[in-house]
Amino acid sequence: MELGDFLKLLWKHKNLLIIIPLVTIIVSYFLVKNLPDKYVSTAQIATGIVDQSRHLLDADPSGATKEQSIAHEFSNLIEIMKLKTLINQVSYKLIIHDLTDSVPFKPHSKLFNSMNPAARAHAVELFTNKFKTMQPLSYYNKDEQGLNELLRSMKYDERSLRKDLNMVRAEDSDFITASYESDNPQLSAFIVNVLCTQFIDYYTKTVRKNETDAVNYLAKLLDEKRDTLNKKTAELKDYKIKNGILNLDEQSKSLFDQIIVYNDRKQQAEKDVASYNGAIQKINNRFKPGDRQYIEATISKYNQDVLNSQDQLHILTDRYVRSGFNPKLKLGIDSLSNKLSAQINQTSDKYIINPLNAKDDLVKQKLTLEVTRDLAKYSIQSINQAVKELNARFNRLVPFDATVKTYNFDIDIASKEYLDVLNKYNQTNLQSTFSIRLRLAEPATPDAAEPSKKMLLIILSGVIAFAFCVIILFGIFFMDDTIKEPGDLVKSTNLPLLGHLNTVMGSLDLKKLWDVEHRDKMRLFKELIRSIRFEVDQELRGEKVLGVTSLANHEGKTVLAISLAYSYSMINKKVLLIDGNFDNPTISTTVSPRVYLEDYFKNNPDNYESFSNTTNVMGNHGGDVTLLEISDENFIRSKFNELKMKYDIIIIETPPLSSLNKSKEWLLFANKVVSVYGANKGIARWQKDDVNYLRNLNGKFAGWVLNKTDPKKDRF
Repeated sequence: MELGDFLKLLWKHKNLLIIIPLVTIIVSYFLVKNLPDKYVSTAQIATGIVDQSRHLLDADPSGATKEQSIAHEFSNLIEIMKLKTLINQVSYKLIIHDLTDSVPFKPHSKLFNSMNPAARAHAVELFTNKFKTMQPLSYYNKDEQGLNELLRSMKYDERSLRKDLNMVRAEDSDFITASYESDNPQLSAFIVNVLCTQFIDYYTKTVRKNETDAVNYLAKLLDEKRDTLNKKTAELKDYKIKNGILNLDEQSKSLFDQIIVYNDRKQQAEKDVASYNGAIQKINNRFKPGDRQYIEATISKYNQDVLNSQDQLHILTDRYVRSGFNPKLKLGIDSLSNKLSAQINQTSDKYIINPLNAKDDLVKQKLTLEVTRDLAKYSIQSINQAVKELNARFNRLVPFDATVKTYNFDIDIASKEYLDVLNKYNQTNLQSTFSIRLRLAEPATPDAAEPSKKMLLIILSGVIAFAFCVIILFGIFFMDDTIKEPGDLVKSTNLPLLGHLNTVMGSLDLKKLWDVEHRDKMRLFKELIRSIRFEVDQELRGEKVLGVTSLANHEGKTVLAISLAYSYSMINKKVLLIDGNFDNPTISTTVSPRVYLEDYFKNNPDNYESFSNTTNVMGNHGGDVTLLEISDENFIRSKFNELKMKYDIIIIETPPLSSLNKSKEWLLFANKVVSVYGANKGIARWQKDDVNYLRNLNGKFAGWVLNKTDPKKDRF
């Protein structure tokens, strides 16, 4: 419904929607017909960021695509191209060209033409110097400030050039596209080529300088780390030479193994001594004291040879122990042991045996065991001495080991730092060798004029004008809170609706409202009145007094009251129409009644006979008076009861609610109230209280009648 209303609003203003866009199109045509053609020149720079053929040595082995990193690199390159330093280089080149070339890119400005040859030569010299040194013009220098003004007058300044300069990455390719649009094809190509060339030179120099600085720094750091490593290695070498250290780990292991071997031999010798002592004690226990004295006395002369052999065996055993149990010395020990055994046997053969005891074998065994025991005891002493010496040597290695480990730890750290720097140096050196190398893949050339946009601009102006008008009308429609249809009135007041009346075209003569000559004209109006009459009957339900009011004047109360009275009379109802509007007694003026309510409701017996059963209209004399000023409420109510006995329906036209008590006094005596509201206007803020009054009539309010609606909307 609302969309339909908006479309109707557009149709209502169709002439406006046609005329304004048409005027806009005509004006746009004259504005754009003399616009010069536009020439766009484009150049492409190959970056090598995405080109894998230029990353064979420094490519990622995993083959992972770093899209975000690539996007950042392209963004960085484009931002470098937008640097004011590079745009200034283009400005310098342009102004130098126009100052020195006979065919300038643009017509000379007034400031340009005002320069004499000396000033031009000075400007060329200064611009050339600024171009070579890539320095901006100073705004604080009067001379350079004048050159800035020259650039601005020719539209060669940085701000003017940026407007039509565009640099983007060509989709997901390896190229950056730079373009410029101007009125001169040579100018467009010149600007793009100068910008690309200066950008490549600037970027190449910057990258090369950074790479060289990085490589030189790493080379210097690498030399320092190498010197540190060599120094630590030399210190360890000198310490080992000074202290006679070959291999501490091997030496300590060898000493430890020797100590274990000596301890094992010591334990074995101690076991042998204990076993030999036990065996000798058992043999001694088998001799009587006299036998032992006899034996010792008879063999003493043979012990000297045995003792000499024992001494030799002790010396050899000591050498054997000190040599770490050298197998070669073991052969000598075995040979000497055999010789000692032979001497002991010879000693036992020379025994002077006690004739009472034949114990020569026991004597032989005892002598052998004693020699072996003594040899074991002496070997224990030698082993203890050797173990003591080995422990001393082992203890001497402990401080050496701590110092050597400290040196080795320092060497490991220095070696790791050296290798890290070496790897970084090699990587940086490789990257500097295969870093990004920008090249101008396709220089800009003067191209044909771009397709004309004049027609597009003209059409676009018309479309924009039409859209602007539609938006304005929509704003008016959106902000419009006027009531045009019955549903709008219900939504705005939340009160019921009895019906509506269409607008009657032309002048309205209440006397001739229902004449035959107006039958066709009033056909729709009569049908709507009949519908309202039916709804009023349903609301009254046998009651007889109907009050007709409105929120303001000129809403159509009089027309509705007269029309309802006529409609009720057409169904053979006895109707009384009371004109209660003292401020605007239209009914009284139109009908010229014989009875006036000031006379009838005034408590005066002389007025009773003036009212007859043939009276159907009761008028008023007008003036500044109210109903309750004529008579008191009880008397008026009694008079209304009399009227109810005579008439089937009593219709009262009251003043509007804006007259405050004048209308409300009449509504005290009405059984139902109908309010007329004129369409095509909104409910004002001050009328909200009157709407609330109708809402609080405790069921007496029958509903609204919307007057002056569009007859084209009504269909039967």
